[in-house]
Amino acid sequence: MSRPQHILALDQGTTSSRAIVFDRAGGVVSSAQREIVQIYPRPGWVEHDPLEIWASQEATAAEAMARAGLSGEDLAAVGVANQRETAILWDRETGKPVHNAIVWQDRRTADACARLRKDGCEPMVTSRTGLRIDPYFSATKLRWLLDNVPGAGERAAAGKLCFGTVDTWLLWQLTGGRLHVTDPSNASRTLLFNIHTGAWDAELLALFGIPRAVLPEVRTSSEVYGEVGRRHFPAGAPIAGIAGDQQAALFGQACFRPGMAKNTYGTGCFLLMNTGDRAVPSTNNLLTTVAWRIADRTEYAIEGSVFTAGAAIQWLRDELRIVATAQEVDALAASVPDAGGAYLVPAFTGLGAPHWDPFARGAFVGITRGTNRAHLCRAVIEAIAFQSADLIGCMERDSGIALHELRVDGGAARSAPLLQFQADLLGVPVVRPRITETTALGAACLAGLATGFWSGRDEIARTAAGDVEFKPSRDQSVMEEYRRGWTRALACAKGWASS
Repeated sequence: MSRPQHILALDQGTTSSRAIVFDRAGGVVSSAQREIVQIYPRPGWVEHDPLEIWASQEATAAEAMARAGLSGEDLAAVGVANQRETAILWDRETGKPVHNAIVWQDRRTADACARLRKDGCEPMVTSRTGLRIDPYFSATKLRWLLDNVPGAGERAAAGKLCFGTVDTWLLWQLTGGRLHVTDPSNASRTLLFNIHTGAWDAELLALFGIPRAVLPEVRTSSEVYGEVGRRHFPAGAPIAGIAGDQQAALFGQACFRPGMAKNTYGTGCFLLMNTGDRAVPSTNNLLTTVAWRIADRTEYAIEGSVFTAGAAIQWLRDELRIVATAQEVDALAASVPDAGGAYLVPAFTGLGAPHWDPFARGAFVGITRGTNRAHLCRAVIEAIAFQSADLIGCMERDSGIALHELRVDGGAARSAPLLQFQADLLGVPVVRPRITETTALGAACLAGLATGFWSGRDEIARTAAGDVEFKPSRDQSVMEEYRRGWTRALACAKGWASS
């Protein structure tokens, strides 16, 4: 029997589930995608139906495989990348969720986080996790579930419930409940995992009131965990790679050396810089996180997270309805040289790094009688770039490394106006790879390494060659003036919901 020539990557994101079949050259053979419903029970609350997450992911896997004419035995491996921090709690016996998933964007635990910070808990938490105490992460979401779902606290303590981020939920479903596992890239986003010891931390569990019995086993990011069960598609294929979506994108962009950085323009905007085997603490309100663990080596990254990036483009389309497609936003943004002095701060669910203000809310300032929908579209595009530039400045100061280029991916990386403005703001080239689906590619590469599909990182790096380079084209004094306006606009949005 010939060696399998394909890998299936499952890419479960905030707004959709995707499945992509890759060949040995890292090329996309087939793909499928389904949107998932966003649930907003209250202002600042965001939920998903876990059963819809699974159904949509299984359906896209079957669709992508059918389009490629493949079955499970034709796959060398399955890799999983996932939206991070989203918390799911389910019954260990029945596999049924006890509540909707609480999404990473959800801010319902802002007050609980504020109390912990007021009590002086953050220094200890940050020293062990590399994170801040913020509703973004999983621990306070899980605590909310244990407190607010009747009987959940007692059932969890008795080992009758399972907690997981989306990767854990998908592996549980794929294997028919045989695997309750995660990897360090996801575990390190929970506020419960010590990134220095590589294990769940007893003091952190005590601080957040989380029973150890509810947590998954932490395995490496690249190994054979098990096989897809007979009742699911693609049955029999080995599951061999797991990574949170942003770490998967870092891997898929072949950012293997310290100082290499990528920015993913997705629902949020996530910038990571590889720091090698050093967990570099941030003094600029960024995060220190596990990039991946392969064999016995853990590698780390500095990360900055923007909560609203591509989601702001969706807002223009779905809520304001001033455009019909994302491509129309691009066309309108490109039709004007700038936003006409207007700035949009898309703090719809608060501000992430480096501000960490859960009480910030969106603001559109500098509006004049001449402001039109093209200026609003331009302001949205520019806001994504401004937020990313803020993160990069902090990252350079933390790492002591000046950025020489920025590798980019994600849905909004298709936007030429965005990437050109980003290059102008940074004063360095912005490089978009030939394969923009780098999150899925990273999951595939991790799975391929574990099964020998690819020989090593050098072979993977050849699949990540740049395709389009956007070079700075505007005077930096002009860009500094734009940035001063952005700073003033941020001040208008901060703390809005705190009183």
